[in-house]
Amino acid sequence: MKPLGPIPPGFVSRDGELVIGGGKVSDLVAEAGGTPLFVYARDRIATRLSHLRAAMPARVGINYAIKANPFEPLLSYMRGQVDGFDIASGGELQLVERIGIDPAKVSFAGPGKRDDELEAALVAGVTLNCESEGEAARTLAIAERIGRTPRMAVRVNPDFELKGSGMKMGGGAKPFGVDAERVPALVRSIIEGRAEWRGFHIFTGSQALSADAIIDAQANVLDLAARLSDEVGIPLPKLNMGGGFGIPYFPGDSPLDIAAVGEALHGRLADLPASLARTDLCLELGRYLVGEAGVYLTRVIDRKESNGVTYLVTDGGLHHQLAASGNFGTVVRRNYPVAIASRFAAEPAEEVNVVGCLCTPLDRLADAAELPYADVGDLVAVFCAGAYGASASPASFLGQGPAREMLV
Repeated sequence: MKPLGPIPPGFVSRDGELVIGGGKVSDLVAEAGGTPLFVYARDRIATRLSHLRAAMPARVGINYAIKANPFEPLLSYMRGQVDGFDIASGGELQLVERIGIDPAKVSFAGPGKRDDELEAALVAGVTLNCESEGEAARTLAIAERIGRTPRMAVRVNPDFELKGSGMKMGGGAKPFGVDAERVPALVRSIIEGRAEWRGFHIFTGSQALSADAIIDAQANVLDLAARLSDEVGIPLPKLNMGGGFGIPYFPGDSPLDIAAVGEALHGRLADLPASLARTDLCLELGRYLVGEAGVYLTRVIDRKESNGVTYLVTDGGLHHQLAASGNFGTVVRRNYPVAIASRFAAEPAEEVNVVGCLCTPLDRLADAAELPYADVGDLVAVFCAGAYGASASPASFLGQGPAREMLV
């Protein structure tokens, strides 16, 4: 038997079924028209944001990284919940424009912005987080050609990293950002190019569960921002401090101690240098805000045995939940939190493998998991599915197509 990851706290049952956002899973599936189905719960997002704001200094804004989950109804909801948005493509820019998000609250990062994306961003009026000297030069040239004043920040590749992070986005050679020692000269050229100078974006890593690691990284980010600002010679208008706040996915994971992070940041902000005294500060978070608010529901379509092993074959799989299958950045596959949603109140009764419908041995949702007895027609829930699920998975693989999505 292999243990399952921890189900996020607060999920309950009614009539034996899992309840999400006040609705039983059978009712939600019927409303959506079938499975596979991603369900995102507003109440869980609101609770997460409430706890986060209570822990963080009031001065620090909360930005939502759209790449975590770009589902339009969810983004429309987030518009009234967060202070800003971070995008990473022209497609996401079109999305925020369609929803009506204020472009003054949007920043655009990413190491491969095409000229048409740069021009669209300039026309829209979003802040461009420049990732290289070449990108900055292209931006200034396009701005001059179309007669726009660009809003420009610089994404800094720091000389440190977020320890224990799932994906390291800073330190050493990276495709992301400008090496710290080259930043002051680039900033001066941006200002000389008559751009509206918008500050720094310093993102060191993601999916960290250690409060000490995040506290250390935030202190380093503030120190680096102050030093670079001093070298530039003008106060820093804005600092996107990145995020990196993780959520528990796997057996043995513990939740991030957000109170400890907030307490340390309170202390650090009480003693900032003059160059950061009036700086607009924000955190950029994605999965931490929405990851635990999402549940992926898939239906058992076959129950079979092979050489003494029981398989529950579902109508979903890695084409919607690449990360849960172990094929999205993990070296050793471990089980996500999984449950039999239609028998959520039942006790574990057997060891089974939960697999998807694809013709590949990679399509696994739970290995040797101890679960309640389930049969054809039962619903399986994969938790922590609110981030990097539907949009980060190969929905067209083997012609399967996308899952349904709903916000409740």
